[in-house]
Amino acid sequence: MKTMKNTMYTVLIALALVFTMTSCNKDDDGGDGGNAAAGTVKAKVDGSNFSSNPQLSMATQTNAGGSTIVTVQGNDNSGKAIVLVMNGLTGTGTYNIGGGANISISASYLEVNVSNPADTQTWQAPFDDTVAGEVKINELSSSKVVGTFSFTGKNVNGDNSTKAISEGSFNMNF
Repeated sequence: MKTMKNTMYTVLIALALVFTMTSCNKDDDGGDGGNAAAGTVKAKVDGSNFSSNPQLSMATQTNAGGSTIVTVQGNDNSGKAIVLVMNGLTGTGTYNIGGGANISISASYLEVNVSNPADTQTWQAPFDDTVAGEVKINELSSSKVVGTFSFTGKNVNGDNSTKAISEGSFNMNF
């Protein structure tokens, strides 16, 4: 009886260890990289397709003070844009947009009014202390960043409306 009890405890501890190691590894969930063409950002904005023009899109990577900051911006031909600012990236994995006082990832969707720039509308995430979305980095090197994202942004320039940005992906060279 004592041997069976010890065996059962050993099996339970082993299972708990396996579960802990597989569920907490950040690098395992960097996603599949999405389906954005090279040099573009694409997403659904409240269900409508958004795809950036590669000539109007860019990414930068800055390393300062031991921290990596990656900015991805995709603009289309009609004045719409998606901007992701990711501070503190450590490699592949999933990063929350928002979620408290230590905001390190932010995302924006913009609709620029070319004839009246002061009337440009911006939906920003995060907009309070909750998690507003996530970015999954599939590939990060000194020359390229690939990943997926989704977020809900709030219009900070006016009516406080929200927009759901889903099925987002980017494939950008620095």
